[in-house]
Amino acid sequence: MEPQIRAQRISEALRTELAEMISFELADPRVDGVLVNEVHVSPDLKKARVLVAIPAGADPATVLGALNGARAFLRTQVAERLQLRRTPDLQFESGADVDPAKVKSLLRRIQRGRPRELE
Repeated sequence: MEPQIRAQRISEALRTELAEMISFELADPRVDGVLVNEVHVSPDLKKARVLVAIPAGADPATVLGALNGARAFLRTQVAERLQLRRTPDLQFESGADVDPAKVKSLLRRIQRGRPRELE
């Protein structure tokens, strides 16, 4: 398998697993509403940049501090679930901010069958 394709597949698998773990398994209230937007894995698969969306009103430094505090737990869980030869070191960064009202509005439009129209 080509290294670039492998890195993309690992990035997507990491994004899926981390999104699930942050949403459902971390008991820290500081990470409530945090979404994992993207994961970029380095070509040597040693590091992974995790871009997260922080809810509006939350302090980015506090949220990133909580995620960095849980980094060892998350990395251990990723290693167990994905069974990679080398589990990348996770580096959390703030991506786009999320406005909960905007998300709800977009979800309502999708349910009504108009996903391309934005308010």
